[in-house]
Amino acid sequence: MHDHILQVATISTSTTMSSATEPKKLHIALFPWLAFGHIIPFFEVAKHVARRGHKVSFISTPRNIQRLPKIPQHLTPLINLVQIPLPHVENLPENAESTMDVPYHLIPYLKTAHDGLEQGISNFLQTHKSDWIIHDFAPYWLPPIASSLGISLAHFSIFNASSLCFYGPTSPQGLDRYGVRTLPEQFTVPADWIPFPSNMVLKSFEAKNLFDTMKQNASSVSDWFRVTSTVQGCQVYFIRSCRETEGEWLDLLQELQQKPVLPTGLLLPLVQTREDKEDWSRIYQWLDKQENGTVVYIALGSELNLSQEDFTELALGLELSGLPFFWVLRTPSWSGDSDSVKLPDGFEERTKGRGLVWTTWAPQTKILAHDSIGGFLTHCGWSSLIEALQYGRPLIMLPFLYDQGLIARFWNKKIGIEVPRNEEDGSFTRKSLAESLNLVVVDEEGKAYRDGAKEHGEVFKDKDLHDRYMDKCVEYLENHVHMHEV
Repeated sequence: MHDHILQVATISTSTTMSSATEPKKLHIALFPWLAFGHIIPFFEVAKHVARRGHKVSFISTPRNIQRLPKIPQHLTPLINLVQIPLPHVENLPENAESTMDVPYHLIPYLKTAHDGLEQGISNFLQTHKSDWIIHDFAPYWLPPIASSLGISLAHFSIFNASSLCFYGPTSPQGLDRYGVRTLPEQFTVPADWIPFPSNMVLKSFEAKNLFDTMKQNASSVSDWFRVTSTVQGCQVYFIRSCRETEGEWLDLLQELQQKPVLPTGLLLPLVQTREDKEDWSRIYQWLDKQENGTVVYIALGSELNLSQEDFTELALGLELSGLPFFWVLRTPSWSGDSDSVKLPDGFEERTKGRGLVWTTWAPQTKILAHDSIGGFLTHCGWSSLIEALQYGRPLIMLPFLYDQGLIARFWNKKIGIEVPRNEEDGSFTRKSLAESLNLVVVDEEGKAYRDGAKEHGEVFKDKDLHDRYMDKCVEYLENHVHMHEV
């Protein structure tokens, strides 16, 4: 009856392993939120689980499955890609299946569509019994389904431990003790439950944005309820972090959530191979002509929709800095003429030869690896930070969404600086941006940030270290699985 709901790619009933022949081999399903900043780290976890010989079912929507990187050939027999069609929801554009397909204000409708996957997920789990589901923050309806089927749950957060601690406890004990913050100004001061000195606070404009987002939640289920339900319902909480950078925060998170908290390591991204050879050749030749350590790389993520005013200040700040720059400026697929921002008149002519504005997909890890890169102007998405720091690149931080401001506070003055902003409205000036760029990339006073980035880079690029973390996570899954009747 539900064949039309569940489209399964390359999967068969052999997924349910026979416990008699291979008692140690598990079947683990993964179900990330519909954003590539979540899907790709989940995909890295899937590959790691498969490397340990376990069967994996990676569940998403057809379009997202098609956009995944290739599975390494030796792992293809173990990783099944499960496609469940995304139900149509009013106000969501045709073919929109991830956050990169919609402007920020339509993401609540994507959450509503995501909730419509419940029946398909339930059908899949009933017919392809898994031992564990590694899931994201969004499916608040998943714990009761898993519980009824005797499946264990691992919540995997792609956010780092310090940000999660700042947002507070979700355990009943923690909520009883500390309550829930209900006013924006409560987020602009250090939280009561953080027992050590910390600058983890939101700026006034960020706190107001957070509350505006919560009010405009068209999906009618708040993110806070989603997180609370999925964390309370899981057996173990995996965090994309490591003890070398966030040891005390990981300990505090375990105390706040009253759950085993295990860092997965940083899940280092592989250098992308999808680029057009001709494009990469052009980028590489341009970077090769620049002096080592002088180019500013600018990329502000796929979800950000800058106002024309911010965009103009950013462009004129780059121009004013006098530094060479490589600016990835892709027009989002959903953008029309009315909502796309325009470069200041004459900007490209005036910066010709010194700067390159790149308007298609760019291989970020390859660019950051190039010796000419002297600094990264970033929105402070955690994945982007990991990519930059594994190559020791210092940061000029300009956060806008989600936990990006908290990530900037955590790393500010260690590996770069945050661009000064107006606390009330978040605006910045071309002058403050130009000064920040020069300080981090070339000025003598910024040497401490450049050295700090290289120093932290030693931990970030240590693949063996991060693989060991992930091995421990898989061992936890092996040792704590519920024994089900098959």
